[in-house]
Amino acid sequence: MQSVKNIVIVGGGTAGWLTAGIIAARHRGRMPEGFSVTLIESPGTPIIGVGEGTWPTLRTTLSKIGVSESDFFRECNASFKQGARFARWTTGEPDEGYYHPLMLPQSFSRVNLATHWLADGHGQSFCDMVSPQGRLCDDGLAPKTIATPEYEALANYAYHLDAGKFAGFLQRHCCETLGVRHILADVQHATQAENGDILTVVTEQAGEIAGDLFIDCTGFAALLIGKTLGVPFKSCSDTLFCDTALAVQIPHEDPDGPIASHTISTAQSSGWIWDIGLPTRRGVGHVYSSSHISDDAAEQELRAYLGPRGRDLAVRKLAIRAGHRETFWKNNCVAIGLAAGFLEPLEASAIVLIELSAKLVAEQMPVCREVMDILAARFNATTLYRWGRIIDFLKLHYVLTKRTDSDFWRDNVRPETVPDRLRDLLTLWKYQPPWFHDEFDRVEEVFPAASYQYVLYGMNFHTEVSRDAIAGETRLAAQARREAATQTERLRAGLPRHRDLIRKIVEHGLPTI
Repeated sequence: MQSVKNIVIVGGGTAGWLTAGIIAARHRGRMPEGFSVTLIESPGTPIIGVGEGTWPTLRTTLSKIGVSESDFFRECNASFKQGARFARWTTGEPDEGYYHPLMLPQSFSRVNLATHWLADGHGQSFCDMVSPQGRLCDDGLAPKTIATPEYEALANYAYHLDAGKFAGFLQRHCCETLGVRHILADVQHATQAENGDILTVVTEQAGEIAGDLFIDCTGFAALLIGKTLGVPFKSCSDTLFCDTALAVQIPHEDPDGPIASHTISTAQSSGWIWDIGLPTRRGVGHVYSSSHISDDAAEQELRAYLGPRGRDLAVRKLAIRAGHRETFWKNNCVAIGLAAGFLEPLEASAIVLIELSAKLVAEQMPVCREVMDILAARFNATTLYRWGRIIDFLKLHYVLTKRTDSDFWRDNVRPETVPDRLRDLLTLWKYQPPWFHDEFDRVEEVFPAASYQYVLYGMNFHTEVSRDAIAGETRLAAQARREAATQTERLRAGLPRHRDLIRKIVEHGLPTI
């Protein structure tokens, strides 16, 4: 029996070091018996470093690998993220927008408040009726207080972070605390067995490095899954058109001014602009379709958004290849991160996919080579499902638009660009709103039914509602609405300003349990 003990991760960055941390923490007890995690990182490859948005899953991940949340804030220039605000996506009007918060609608498992909002919303936005989080973001408030223990929340949250600093922070923790072996070397090629398995990676500085399971975190280069094993790349550019990003970092106008505790996504003529607030700066970028707008015109839109202070700032251009590998685990190699694929930064799905994939590998770590193909098939089915659902959810933002002011928006609503599953669901949702038990009952879901509700009804999607059908829930719905309103006022009165809490965390730290 060929046991699986030596895990070799090729590539660093967020993907490599998160994967190393998740696997090493899970199997730390096996290390005295010979289990090892080795990460090989090229000394000359720069980190892309613009993946600054995360999902609440990262709180659990960091806690499980033993990271202090206070240290994370201190060393990664981090801030809180309570969701995203989408501006000008529906009509293009300057004052139009909606929130996709990270809190579930009030009493979500007991009553579908979407039907009651559709029947009688009392002039409130859907988000404001069912959740306090939009108002917290409007007020510039944090999702917890300095007395709330690490990783616990009063309002659900994720993070914004400096991706370059985050990779270094994880590296130190993995090497100093979790026993990960770090090798700085350039991988030249891999050697293979007769059955196609990777035997070793050959490096310029460190010679050959053998392993039992190889994890490809080499980014778009995909040195193992693509160049060695030849797994094809499946494009989804016929559904998601954005293929280029222009990124820039801009200092805060007032170093003591407010920091948005949500991602701001503002639609443009042929794409959208992200705006993420960190304690020392904002990360801003224009994601667009080069088939619909020139690079020069896209840069003009970005600089117009930034205003006079952004006139002379350097802009980085990044290519986006929307799609993913046809297979993610082949033979004894798993692709995680950009080597597996990339869509676009909308809704911050990149880092959560790294977490979920690494967690799945760690939890189902094959004992021996004999069972690896069985586990690989299971991993591939789950991961392929997740990518498909993320594509559906991202496309939802585009297909619901009422904008007709450019070819980009007109092309996005063409039926042939909409995935079949999403098209069927949109037909269903004309007559019944999504809820947790319908089409969203698998553990593989990245975006729950609540996320679809926030986008659908934030963008004024129309669902027919029969008052007779909801008559029996009137009392329960009224109670849930009162509870949401009470919670909103309590949190608005008790939560600190976002920047103030970050400053206190850096100075004093959060309580530990």
